[in-house]
Amino acid sequence: MPSALRDIRRGLRSAVKSSRNALQPTGDAVSDVAAIDMLAHNWWLGFTSFGGPTVHFQIFQKLFVDEYKWIESTTYQEMFALTQALSGPASTKMLYGINIIHYGFWTGVLSFFVWSLPMAITAFGLALGVQNIGEELPGPAYALLSGLNSATVGIVALAGTQLSQKAVTDKLTLILVFLGATAGMLYNALWFFPVLMAVGGTATIIWDLKFLQRTCKAMRLNKSSTRPDPREQEESIEIPARSHSHVGSTTHHRTGNTATASTESLSPVAAQEQDPAPQGLSPAFSWKGGIVIIVAFVLSFTAIMVCRGIYSGSSLGFDLFSNFYLAGTIIFGGGPVVIPLLREYIVAPGWVSARDFLLGLAFIQAFPGPNFNFAVYLGALAVRGTDIPAVAGALIGFFAIFLPGLWLYTGFMGLWATVRKVQAVRACLRGIHATAVGLVFTAVYRIFQIGYLDSDVQGGGSLSRDPWWVVIVATSYVGGMHFKLTPVLAILLGAVMGLIWYGVTRA
Repeated sequence: MPSALRDIRRGLRSAVKSSRNALQPTGDAVSDVAAIDMLAHNWWLGFTSFGGPTVHFQIFQKLFVDEYKWIESTTYQEMFALTQALSGPASTKMLYGINIIHYGFWTGVLSFFVWSLPMAITAFGLALGVQNIGEELPGPAYALLSGLNSATVGIVALAGTQLSQKAVTDKLTLILVFLGATAGMLYNALWFFPVLMAVGGTATIIWDLKFLQRTCKAMRLNKSSTRPDPREQEESIEIPARSHSHVGSTTHHRTGNTATASTESLSPVAAQEQDPAPQGLSPAFSWKGGIVIIVAFVLSFTAIMVCRGIYSGSSLGFDLFSNFYLAGTIIFGGGPVVIPLLREYIVAPGWVSARDFLLGLAFIQAFPGPNFNFAVYLGALAVRGTDIPAVAGALIGFFAIFLPGLWLYTGFMGLWATVRKVQAVRACLRGIHATAVGLVFTAVYRIFQIGYLDSDVQGGGSLSRDPWWVVIVATSYVGGMHFKLTPVLAILLGAVMGLIWYGVTRA
């Protein structure tokens, strides 16, 4: 009998392994139809990818680079930098871009829906449920939600710490991370965050290309009445990298112009190999097509913002779309940043109550997939009590928040093979990336300030009201950092600790 049981267990394990291998292929083609092959290799990600963009990037690298080997590690790192430099949903752009490279444009678009729809549908269902709850929740529900928000603060703080370890490559990027975090806490206007990105990118361009050093040296030479020492002139000449080690590199360096400055003059990130990409990141579009796509987006954004200024208040549907479109265009830093900032775009106009916003915030953190699907929840709630159906509000939120980032990313994928050769572009990306990471810490602060909920503070209060909530923050941070506590378990632990707090203090 024991032998028979062992045989049965072996058979079950073998069947489960075979089924898992069939459902999660190794990267080789399983079908000649691109859409079917994409589904086979992507279908479960929207159901199982908990933890937000930081965890998503780790999952994608392990899957698409290490296991599937669809792209090289260097290509992945360049795509990562591009997702951080452009506005919109960071991890969503990464998955979308990888599938475009492997399958082509339209299958890449389909992969976006495969990735985002599971959580979007769940967020819509959550909105319908919240519409039917009363004005006041039971005490344990508030404690549970406060625990969820506290755990979220720890998770986002850990994400910021992990991202900053990669973004900080020298003292300048350390300063930019600090600038993004502190400046974002102090001010929250719509135009402010793009300006911070521009400042960060400009700073690294000036530093990496040594504009200040060259200007000072030129001023000293102009003031000098004697002929400069020939050795100084020789030192001021930038020698292309590997010019002495490769005989056949003359043509390459002649066409590179100033983009081929010596690696000694570059930062650790800008000093990466200057070899051109084998192909553009997007096989579907050339650099000319990329420019057309980017120009079309700029025109669309300009038209929508002009109409927003002229017709604001005349149509709730258009106002909702334009606010989400604006948010998707100017928000950098991905999911952790978009959630607290959407409060300004949706709660401030009075479309969604602060209580309902925080209810959704607490639950959305425990969902897999992209955090930008929070817009689906908010869109469905914003049209409550109007002639616009809830599903229409959800669709407005879904398309308006995702479209700008994906549109821009598509254009830059076609353009990237050309612009990546320019040293100024690589330097700019370094600064934008560092500043965007700083905004993650801004999100930590803002969620901390509105994370506490009870019957008297339904609009959200600071988690500093009770040290227990800070303990939950620390628990999720330390658990994730040192004990490999997954985000979903950290969220559940935060909920349990919230209920424990209620049982001790209120029951």
